[in-house]
Amino acid sequence: MAMAVAARAVPRSVVVAGALTILGTVVLCGLGLWQLQRLAWKQNLVAMVEARAQAPAVPVPAEADWPALTRDSDEYRKVTLVGRFDHGHEVQVFTSLQDDRFEVSGPGWWVMTPLRLDSGAIVFVNRGFVPHAFRDPATRAAGQLAGEVEITGLLRLPEAGNIFTPDNQPGTRTWYVRDPQAIAAAERLDRVAPFFVDADSTPNPGGLPLGGATRVAFRNDHLGYAITWFGLAVALVGVYLAWAWSQIRGARILAAGSARQ
Repeated sequence: MAMAVAARAVPRSVVVAGALTILGTVVLCGLGLWQLQRLAWKQNLVAMVEARAQAPAVPVPAEADWPALTRDSDEYRKVTLVGRFDHGHEVQVFTSLQDDRFEVSGPGWWVMTPLRLDSGAIVFVNRGFVPHAFRDPATRAAGQLAGEVEITGLLRLPEAGNIFTPDNQPGTRTWYVRDPQAIAAAERLDRVAPFFVDADSTPNPGGLPLGGATRVAFRNDHLGYAITWFGLAVALVGVYLAWAWSQIRGARILAAGSARQ
């Protein structure tokens, strides 16, 4: 009789909820561990990118090597290239510069200009930032370099927009993502590299465009996400234990009352 009372003192709902709580805790802890793995990966990525950006410059990859380039092995590599700017196909990409290193900030444009190499291939160069008032190349004519130039900068692979990114407007050479292949198609340029180069801070005549504004930074919220998942796991277990104790206590009181009858 006592064993029957004890069995009834643990409601079936507590057992079912306990199984679901264990499952939920395993899932939440798994998500937390996954975020810790992502944290380690991001830290390694940041260290690798910083090392590449500080390393001595190497020649820009040859056209034959372009198909083999990857983000993991090549992005943010410091490169040099020699050629002539084709200012007639310059486009501007909208941005908002917020960088304490520079006196100018706010809405403006990245100046993307094709550089034609001696081989005939083209690499788009992000020559740097110009404030909105200097979008028109005529307002910064001194910076429109003529003749052969040597550029040093960081190799970047194409950007991708998101649902909030406005549509590009090739007709007015207004762009919102730096995608050299898409720009090349709109400008009807051939043999264009699938990457672009962010020019370094070497001053341009007249001061614009303002190079060296590459943002070598990555959003890293993984530790916060991990803490959130682990915190939810602890909270889930705590809530279950408090609820289960109240259910078991109520069942035992009810069972004790039935036994006395």
